[in-house]
Amino acid sequence: MRIAVHVGALALAAVALTPVSASATAQEPTPSPTVAVPATSDDVYGLSTETIAYGPHRRQQMDVWWTPDGQQRPGVFLIHGGWWSSGDKRYMKEITRGYAELGYTVFNVNYRLSGDAPWPAQRTDALAAIAAARKHAERWSFDPGNYVVVGFSAGGHIAAAVGTYGDGVSGLKGVVGLSPIISPLQAFTDGDSRKTTDRGRRKLRHAAIKLAGGCAPKGKCSRVWASMEVAWHASRHDAPVLTIHSQDEFVPPEQSILLRDQLAKVGVPVTVLTQPGANHATALYREPGVAERVQTWISERIG
Repeated sequence: MRIAVHVGALALAAVALTPVSASATAQEPTPSPTVAVPATSDDVYGLSTETIAYGPHRRQQMDVWWTPDGQQRPGVFLIHGGWWSSGDKRYMKEITRGYAELGYTVFNVNYRLSGDAPWPAQRTDALAAIAAARKHAERWSFDPGNYVVVGFSAGGHIAAAVGTYGDGVSGLKGVVGLSPIISPLQAFTDGDSRKTTDRGRRKLRHAAIKLAGGCAPKGKCSRVWASMEVAWHASRHDAPVLTIHSQDEFVPPEQSILLRDQLAKVGVPVTVLTQPGANHATALYREPGVAERVQTWISERIG
């Protein structure tokens, strides 16, 4: 018999975040007190699920899937893609379920989109979600000192930005990116209509401009573009990284090679894998063997 476990709503306390170090170029705002959203239920044997608001904005919510057996379990944070301007955690449900069934406590995160707030709001939200999860770890059978962040496309950029925030984020043992945008500056250059007819690259250029608040990477906007560059914030206590790209997709493997080269200088390992074809993000993840490769890498870091 399959059992759906229903969980009551929870009023979470306020989460206060401060910048970890001066390597973050923009001040991260402090999230407001969190509130609970009515629990959802899912017909998954032995798992509990609920949706939690970690901030006051409607996008500042995450779904939590966990095994309520009293054991501390490693955590997986999932960050969806969508050009920073669209997408939703509901599209990550099957991937969330998969990691929960493997025994992890899983946090499927929504964040403010570029139309809601410019960078660094998206990184701020990911950090706030992690802080809320760690603060209430006991409720979700979560080990707050043992987790990874997995991001897809624009979500991969946010995940990698968390990974290079400050001089390491407490408890973070690894970052995985599926088609991650490591360098919005490179995407801006690659998407120049005078240089390419690739619709994906041209759209990504415009998406990066929108993320930066609507301005190109020069003059008064240079600081926010610098903050968006993941590799520029590499430091020796950052988490190891795995990235996977399709060889011919519009977010090329060269994006991740930039991060690999910078993190190598401070002794942090980065593995960059490529697949044939042009599949992107979740489509790439669903190719034969890719999810298994990611899961193996994660298990080697958090068990």
